[in-house]
Amino acid sequence: MHDTNEHPAVARVRAALSERAHTEAPRWLDGSARTAAEAAAQLGVPQGAIAKSVILRDAQEDAVWLCITAGDRRVNAAKLPAPTARADADCVRRHSGFAIGGVSPLGFAPQEGASAPRLLMDESLWRFERVWAAAGHPMAVFPATPDELLRISGATRAVFTDD
Repeated sequence: MHDTNEHPAVARVRAALSERAHTEAPRWLDGSARTAAEAAAQLGVPQGAIAKSVILRDAQEDAVWLCITAGDRRVNAAKLPAPTARADADCVRRHSGFAIGGVSPLGFAPQEGASAPRLLMDESLWRFERVWAAAGHPMAVFPATPDELLRISGATRAVFTDD
């Protein structure tokens, strides 16, 4: 078992959760949760209860969208407010401060000259009473209700997946 104090990105997420009065701290899993399927298997929950963070690059400006969606859904880029393209690992880290596989919906640390992601949260998450989001590391997660996750992330509620 890991100590969440060991990893700076997880510590950032823990601080952001605390600042927003969220009482559930990050938890370390015994194995990787780089994908929604891995996280769901580790936690013993449906794959849809994993609040995955998908980052897409805004095709018109140097900005990114962080799309929080249920782990059993895919982002339909045509439903986003602006044209997007796939963000590579460098773009994800530059704008969020996280590595792919551990991108949290809060606690960002964009590099100099980069903006923090714009957040959207898909309606598909409200099918679940409790969801689990990445906490800054591929083995760290935190729980929240969809309403809590919307509040603490500052995301805008939207529909951007297909059933």
